[in-house]
Amino acid sequence: MSRKKAIIIGSGIGGLSLGIRLQSLGFETTIFEKLDAPGGRAYVRKADGFVFDMGPTVLTVPHFIEELFSLEKDAAALGEPDFPAEIMDPKDRIKTGITSGPNTLKYVKIIPILPFYRIYFDDGTYFDYDGDPENTRRQIEAIEPEDLEGYDRFHDAAKAIFDRGFIELGYTYFGDIFSMLKVAPDLIRLDAVRPLFSFVKRYFKSPKLQQVFSFEPLLVGGNPLKVPAIYAMIHFVEKTWGIHFAMGGTGALVNGFVRKFEELGGTMQYNSEVAKIDVEGAWLGKKTAQGITLADGTQHTADVVISNGDYAHTYSKLIEPKYRLINQDLKVKLTGQSMSILVIYFGFKADGLEDLDLRHHNIILGPRYEELLTEIFDQKVLSPDFSQYLHIPSLTDPSMAPPGHHAAYTLVPVPNNASGIDWDIEGPKLTDKVLTFLEERGYIPDLKARLVYQSHVTPDYFEGTLNSYLGNGFGVEPVLTQSAFFRPHNRSEDISNLYLVGASSQPGGGTPSVMMCAKMTAREIAKNFNISADVVNGVGSSRAESKPEVAKV
Repeated sequence: MSRKKAIIIGSGIGGLSLGIRLQSLGFETTIFEKLDAPGGRAYVRKADGFVFDMGPTVLTVPHFIEELFSLEKDAAALGEPDFPAEIMDPKDRIKTGITSGPNTLKYVKIIPILPFYRIYFDDGTYFDYDGDPENTRRQIEAIEPEDLEGYDRFHDAAKAIFDRGFIELGYTYFGDIFSMLKVAPDLIRLDAVRPLFSFVKRYFKSPKLQQVFSFEPLLVGGNPLKVPAIYAMIHFVEKTWGIHFAMGGTGALVNGFVRKFEELGGTMQYNSEVAKIDVEGAWLGKKTAQGITLADGTQHTADVVISNGDYAHTYSKLIEPKYRLINQDLKVKLTGQSMSILVIYFGFKADGLEDLDLRHHNIILGPRYEELLTEIFDQKVLSPDFSQYLHIPSLTDPSMAPPGHHAAYTLVPVPNNASGIDWDIEGPKLTDKVLTFLEERGYIPDLKARLVYQSHVTPDYFEGTLNSYLGNGFGVEPVLTQSAFFRPHNRSEDISNLYLVGASSQPGGGTPSVMMCAKMTAREIAKNFNISADVVNGVGSSRAESKPEVAKV
């Protein structure tokens, strides 16, 4: 029997992860990418000998990566333990050397980064977060001795949320309201539905420590004042598995995924923007995705279509309204979008900066925290001050820059394009302001004189180039009312054989989450196509064809 055909729209990390899984399930998969190279938000910019990851730079849970590189064609293993016992003890986390598992190492070299982040406060002091309990406690005591007891209580509360919310429920697909209602009492009992910042304030008196233990959702587009406290589990995700870096940048990991996907028989097609998802059926009847139409008018048919693109763009731009009973335009417009970002990519001379007091990952907090977050997310105005994430990968991998230079990018959270800000005017002004700040505050002395390359992107890049609604930087905003069942569904409620994968769907944004999402979506597709349990567990032929037993995934 011939293989079933799958089409994936977009080659972000979620799309590539799902492509690898579909090939291992026996599908014939083609990924259509608008840009001239893979990655989506993880696209790579190269200029004047510098290599800049344009998007995600923080890798966690190396096991998820090893699992993907271990898959084989026609031998899918969707039924294996999601969290094998041998990876669960934080004491086993690799802290030096090479993180890559044996199959990962065939494609990309991944190493641990310590500290995870250097978090600078506005007064010039800093906190090095590295997951080491004793070092963490020493630094907490230096800032606020009374918060040591609070940290112990926070640690226990975050561990309980991690155990239930990530380990037990992380791969749960909330396809109906009943699946949500089953777990709601546990989440309420764990206080995991309270806003994260409010949750953290219960344990820490020091404003500095409140910021240290609440900022991380910003890295996935969430407002610490509004994301549910289930995001406290990020603390334990990092503590358990650490923070890692792919030598050559995240783009090297993306290229490894592409190579794996193609080795399994998958096909990449670049410069191929999708203009329409072709659907057959009636508004109140069954509707089936038949394939796609590209911007040049070329049509491609498939048995299953998956969008790794933006949720709002997928439904409102690629699917005619007559085929959308649930995801109508009003629902799409009312869905809250994450903040956006201004990202500055710059290369500078390193001579004389041998004692540069920065780390691979730096969080530089501004003078205000709650007020700034409110202005970005709620008021959607451009603030007079800012916080930023400064990434200098050449401190770890000198190949990212020409000899004697550093490659860097700094990311500044800003409102999305619902703000109406004219970024052609404000983008260059904010860029200059940020670079001036880094120089005048002594983070990178004489930076402007040292600059040899500079460029930036604004929310307009996310909206115009990445087809991201309102220029959002991270998909649908992760708030309580847009989590689990209330988040866009991986399996379309409107159209048979249409699926979503990536930051906008369940479980959410961030590199580990979109890899989890790919596995969840693959399981739903396996169920839909009646791929048998023995196939899913890696036994026998795994051709995607009609079979009597539904996969137990």
